[in-house]
Amino acid sequence: MSRCRVLVTRYVYPAALELLRRHTEVDYRDSRDGLARDALTEALRSCAAVVCQLTDRIDADLLDAAPELRLIANVAVGYDNIDVGAATARGIVVTNTPGVLTESTADLAFALLLAVGRRVGEAERWLRAGNWRQWEIDLLCGREVHGATLGILGMGRIGQAVARRARGFAMEVLYHSRRQLPESTERELGARFVTRAELFAAADFVSLHLPLDATTRGSIGAAELRQMKSTACLINTARGGLVDDGALLAALREGTLAGAGLDVFPAEPEVDPGYLELENVVLLPHIGSASVATRTRMCLLAAESVVAWVRGEVVPRQVGVEG
Repeated sequence: MSRCRVLVTRYVYPAALELLRRHTEVDYRDSRDGLARDALTEALRSCAAVVCQLTDRIDADLLDAAPELRLIANVAVGYDNIDVGAATARGIVVTNTPGVLTESTADLAFALLLAVGRRVGEAERWLRAGNWRQWEIDLLCGREVHGATLGILGMGRIGQAVARRARGFAMEVLYHSRRQLPESTERELGARFVTRAELFAAADFVSLHLPLDATTRGSIGAAELRQMKSTACLINTARGGLVDDGALLAALREGTLAGAGLDVFPAEPEVDPGYLELENVVLLPHIGSASVATRTRMCLLAAESVVAWVRGEVVPRQVGVEG
């Protein structure tokens, strides 16, 4: 009996490939660049499953050209690169990799918070440029992190992990989310539910942990940024499309916002050149979950979803399916 054919669109860690090859016929594209649109469309024609990444855009037109496709395993917790509605309508299961990247992404969010608050990137560039001549009382002074107020927008797994880190810095934690947490969880995290307006007005640092969808795209714009303190900083390790780039750049240039730490951008890998001109921004190339252990586990989770489907088992981590 022939085994089902699985497309792996780009480089993944070897452990995931080994698992897939034990159970399926693998069409592996060992490239960091991935497949062009036409090549991806052609490759999917004969595949029952695909292991893809956030740079692979899978929409209704592509799905129409893949009549045998029954499973999409996305190596990411976010899945805005996939038209889930179109997939579901065609009987195609979509999975993601939640949970495993929570702690590494929270680490990175807090690293950005510290780097922006204490001007770490600016200071490091200044030193490398040979500018350090002597110690000075006001040299590259930043903002206090310990004891500051942190506003978390989106209190899912990663938002809660950031809140736990904030407790070690004696920060006051405010949050806003679609659903308020149980009182016991709020006590554990030392977090207080507030309105969006209250969060923006009170926070010294605002950290974004929202999914990107029709309701959140561009939801951090000029109006929200105007509500923030001029001494405040914005941290985004979620999705670039949450933020209006033009509004954020204007606030940073005009000094109505003190700084920003960005790991994600609306048109990755493109970065608005305006950011590159600013010293009060720390820019990273979407490395929130980039530890070897986490990225390996993400690849394995996607492979495990495929194997479960091949075996006729309940497929774990289905997008939009409870349990």
